[in-house]
Amino acid sequence: MARHLVSTMFGAAIAILVSAVQAEAASQCAARTDIIKALGEKFRESETARGLVNPSVILEVFVSEQGTWTILATDTQGQSCVIMAGEGWDGATMVAALPGT
Repeated sequence: MARHLVSTMFGAAIAILVSAVQAEAASQCAARTDIIKALGEKFRESETARGLVNPSVILEVFVSEQGTWTILATDTQGQSCVIMAGEGWDGATMVAALPGT
């Protein structure tokens, strides 16, 4: 029950964030194919995870071996927006640091 509640809250927060990003940072949005090509060429990032936010938006995580990462929100029309990006990705450490894992 608690996991479902957290998942629902996370989904709602992402949907709000996606709307805000699309409204305020149109320069961070482009065709998904163009963004993925740039992430691969510039940062050597590839997709490591994805999840459905709602029927219209998919959240995607791209990570490189050097630890750079980018989170995209992609709509059903093939438009992607960069939600966040950073350095120091370590999936194993993050999972171990989560309570209850």
